[in-house]
Amino acid sequence: MIGSIFGRLKGTRSKLLIGIALLGPGLIAANAGNDAGGVATYASAGAQFGYRTLFIMGLITIALVIVQEMSARLGAYSGEGLGSLIREHFSIRMTTVALVAFVIANGGLVVSEFAGIAAALELFHVSRYISIPIAAITVWGLVVFSSYRRAERFFLVLSLAFLAYPVAAILAHPHFSAVGANLVWPHLLATKSFLFLSVALIGTTITPYMQFYIAAAVPDKGIGPNEYKRERIDTIVGTIFANVISIFIIVATAAAITHRAPLTDARQAALALKPVAGPLATELFGLGLLGASALAAAVVPLSTAYAVSEAMGSERSVSKNFKEAPIFLGLFTLQIVVGAIIALIPSNLISTLINAQVLNGIITPLLLVYILILANKKSLLGKAANGPIFKTVATICVGVVSVLSIVVLLQTVLGWV
Repeated sequence: MIGSIFGRLKGTRSKLLIGIALLGPGLIAANAGNDAGGVATYASAGAQFGYRTLFIMGLITIALVIVQEMSARLGAYSGEGLGSLIREHFSIRMTTVALVAFVIANGGLVVSEFAGIAAALELFHVSRYISIPIAAITVWGLVVFSSYRRAERFFLVLSLAFLAYPVAAILAHPHFSAVGANLVWPHLLATKSFLFLSVALIGTTITPYMQFYIAAAVPDKGIGPNEYKRERIDTIVGTIFANVISIFIIVATAAAITHRAPLTDARQAALALKPVAGPLATELFGLGLLGASALAAAVVPLSTAYAVSEAMGSERSVSKNFKEAPIFLGLFTLQIVVGAIIALIPSNLISTLINAQVLNGIITPLLLVYILILANKKSLLGKAANGPIFKTVATICVGVVSVLSIVVLLQTVLGWV
């Protein structure tokens, strides 16, 4: 009897360890998408429109699974990241335009991530002049002085912070019947503000650095065609998990904030939970924001370093040192230093976030088309290339996302004029 119990426990532990082993680039890339800007957008969706955007988040989840799976498959079967693949299969001019816009947009995002870390720790009464330098040194040291495996474990630990959002949502006492109804059936509004925020949800959920990161991290981890079956599970499960967290952020703020109006930042959303759910929910929201911002503060500059190094054909790996990969680690270091310094300047960073989103709006459609074309190529992926059904579904998803990204870009530019 005792032996049987121990046998079952051992079997359960083995299954758990296997499950943990499956987690990696897919989960990290998807969770990094729930960064400071993402948290603010999801929270604003809940505050402004209640549960109405949940159906849209369901559709976005399907699109993101398809895009992330194609990116991971490209990395596993080609052994290269998107920077290398785009350079090899497209013109130099198109590659350069996309890469320059990507680098500039990511620069703005790095600043916003450190600002997110500061906002989260200010909820715990820690000054940004203490939190940002410590966060910058920690993130930099972890990547520069460790292997990919060690850095990945740290990223996965940061991902646990996202569990704070489901707890915060439950403490906010949402109407679960309304949540379910809005998830499975559209409750859309025919207004400009609803369309704009819906497109913003797409833009903040399907972001270029996620695709660049996962495509590069998969081969960096040593995952090839033989190991891709497990990585595919990691990618799909990780993406779904990240978007479920996004849905919980919307639910939490929708339940806590009854006065329907947009929010200006994630910190405001955390403080708004206090009257309904008490101080515990506010602290949980802040913890989630801290984990989200810290994770993205590492992944965003890494994705830039991967992309530029790949395009230049130079060495790129978290497991290399400065002598072996000077461009890769030099770019990563430069982004951390500049991003942290700008985030320390007392100013409103909303304009930086807007400019970064506009640049992401420019390159997202182009990058998604690149990924789709590459994933369709049998000369590149062989039997792993997109099949007829997957190709059709992926084309529809990429087409819709591209059109909506262009719409929000035009709306933003017209707003400036």
